[in-house]
Amino acid sequence: MPYQLHYWPTIQGRGEFVRLALEAAGADYVDVARLPEGEGGGGSALGERLDDPEAARPAFAPPFLVDGDIVVGQTAAILLYLGPRLGLSGVGESDGLWTHQLQLTIADAVAEAHDTHHPISVGAYYEDQRDAAVQRAKAFREERIPKFLGWFERVLQRNPAGSQHLVGDTLTYADLSLFQLVDGLRYAFPKASARALAATPAVERLHANVKRRQRVHDYLQSPRRIAFNEDGIFRRYAELDG
Repeated sequence: MPYQLHYWPTIQGRGEFVRLALEAAGADYVDVARLPEGEGGGGSALGERLDDPEAARPAFAPPFLVDGDIVVGQTAAILLYLGPRLGLSGVGESDGLWTHQLQLTIADAVAEAHDTHHPISVGAYYEDQRDAAVQRAKAFREERIPKFLGWFERVLQRNPAGSQHLVGDTLTYADLSLFQLVDGLRYAFPKASARALAATPAVERLHANVKRRQRVHDYLQSPRRIAFNEDGIFRRYAELDG
């Protein structure tokens, strides 16, 4: 039975980290909300699932994954669940925990990237908080992007198995998620990310290596990969790139 991924059908967002893991592993899955409404898909079906009064353990928000009777919400928790099942969490408990820690740090970076364009309220339009966004983005560009990517650079350099992966000598969902973080930063902050990546060559190399993996490459070239846009987490506003 295929995994069912429930996420918004028009953005990459936090669901993209799960999609990348499923695609890289060649897993059988259905991106439910992207199905036609006649097949139980669409945004309305997602809303109905979220508001289901019969759900004993309701999800707070997408993404959430359904695997038979198991429903898992929150990106990092979904990947913690999928990792060993897809062979994407290293070898043994120690690798699994380290992979999860890396994912949680990536989640922190993603949240901060989002808050550059919505620093006051997620319920208000960007245009209504532009001045605060410019100030928030300046600190993110100059301090936080270099700090996050610099830490991942150290993780790669200190990996006893070599700097090709974050954990051990095989692909993990942390590698895929760091790829997505870098891809998003390059879209939203092309000038700032170029400066940061020039100082973190192992991170840039990992991004390139993940992109070349056959299943990832095929996915990125397919219509299943939603393009970055100004409704998602990573948004390109020229005034925020400085």
